[in-house]
Amino acid sequence: MSTVLQEAPTAQRTNRTGGAWAAVYALALFEARRLLTRIPMLLALAAYLAWIVWRTPGFEDGSPALQDADRNTQSGPLLIGLAVLLCANAAVLRSKRRDTERHFAVLVLEPWRRTAAHLLSVVPAALLAAVCVAGQFGWAALQSGSVGSGSPAELMVGPLTVLLSGAAGVLIARLIPSTLTAPMAIVLLFFFLLFFAGTVPAGDGERGLRWLVPVVTESTTNALPSDLIGRPAAWHALYLAGLALTLALLAVLAGGGRAWTLWGAVAGALALALTGGIAQTAALPATLTAARERATHTPEKDQTCVRRGGSTYCAFPEWTPRTDTWAGAVDHIKSLAGGTAHDRQFLVRQRIDATYGLAGDAAIETSTTPYQVTVGTAWGGNRVPEFSAAVAAVLVAGSEQKTNALCDGRMVTVMWLALSWQPDPMQSLRNVRLDDSVTGSAIVLSTTDPMQMTAGQTDVVRELLQKPHGSVAARVKAHWAELTAPKVTSAQAAELLGVAAPKGADKCGE
Repeated sequence: MSTVLQEAPTAQRTNRTGGAWAAVYALALFEARRLLTRIPMLLALAAYLAWIVWRTPGFEDGSPALQDADRNTQSGPLLIGLAVLLCANAAVLRSKRRDTERHFAVLVLEPWRRTAAHLLSVVPAALLAAVCVAGQFGWAALQSGSVGSGSPAELMVGPLTVLLSGAAGVLIARLIPSTLTAPMAIVLLFFFLLFFAGTVPAGDGERGLRWLVPVVTESTTNALPSDLIGRPAAWHALYLAGLALTLALLAVLAGGGRAWTLWGAVAGALALALTGGIAQTAALPATLTAARERATHTPEKDQTCVRRGGSTYCAFPEWTPRTDTWAGAVDHIKSLAGGTAHDRQFLVRQRIDATYGLAGDAAIETSTTPYQVTVGTAWGGNRVPEFSAAVAAVLVAGSEQKTNALCDGRMVTVMWLALSWQPDPMQSLRNVRLDDSVTGSAIVLSTTDPMQMTAGQTDVVRELLQKPHGSVAARVKAHWAELTAPKVTSAQAAELLGVAAPKGADKCGE
């Protein structure tokens, strides 16, 4: 009996490169599903969604400027980014922890291809963050009081931060294969961000080194026209994209990639990051500074004016849709006035201080123009009674500059005119006062210089707001001349309006 030994036919490998990349994509899909279902990722996503649902409906009192709403989407994805950093790092180190690294030697995937698969696995997480960002911004944009327009570059920051975090997690795993490295890196990142603001030179101002961190926040709540904001959002997005791509390619190099095209790609990605990083830290353009000065000191050159009910309303183009809302407040107040005041024509002008961009928080000077009322860029919430108080004060005193002298009983008339037509007058009284009280003396908030209420005036206004609106309105119209006469006391105003007189004389600054 003989045995015939025949050489087995050699296996033919066809399209080896294509098969390897198909395996890369298959591994990337597997790792992406695993990453999205990890407990840290699920907790981060739940917290992020809860943050969106809790914060977005009340953002800027339901009347957002969309050039602020786009920046409001940038902080939340940081939580997703931290989870992605941890999970991507753990995924790369899984084979080391479970001692299965030697088994990968029999596969078609070299270490650098597996690294590429792990990098691709973070893309779905970034896309998920982009969906959340779009939902958050869309929610704000659909508010009936929204104005302005958002910046696509600002909206890209959140998803790019997730990509950057994922690339950092993979790179850390390839450079330092320890499970403790990623948590330590996150702690060091927090310390860096915590102390970075204190080490940035004061002269950097709006630009400078502060733009080297992923998310650049602004401490002010003042909205500005889009063309006056001056944030280098497009350059910052390019910087983040270039930085994320650089870290990803370095991770592939650390995983064993040695192709000359890979080195060329690293150089190109680094060039993108440097270009964006340098451009975003450059000084403000002179044209922007000039435009801010013009908008601050001569806003009429940039504004659109419309007529409503005999009054004129001038606003920057993005706020023109809000003129009808301002006109409604003015008409309510004029309808409660007596004499010829209900026919008074106002000039309502939007005024801002854009000298220092979003970093500025200076008060706006009062106007000396007769019957001109200043309105800001914010609306809703406390801003409504503040504007109403400003309109009522100008109606009674004649100009914003003269409202500083409303230290007598005219303040009672002003506050009743401003608050009595509000849906909840007592809450509006609380909102318009600096200390959120309805008793004692207080500062009355305003877009320009604030006014003052004495404790006695507060008592009278509180009593009036609790009486039937119609009966008080009839007395205000019948005694309009007396109630708006200079030097009328709060006691006299209370007697004319049918409520108890306050104790003590009118003394501002008590």
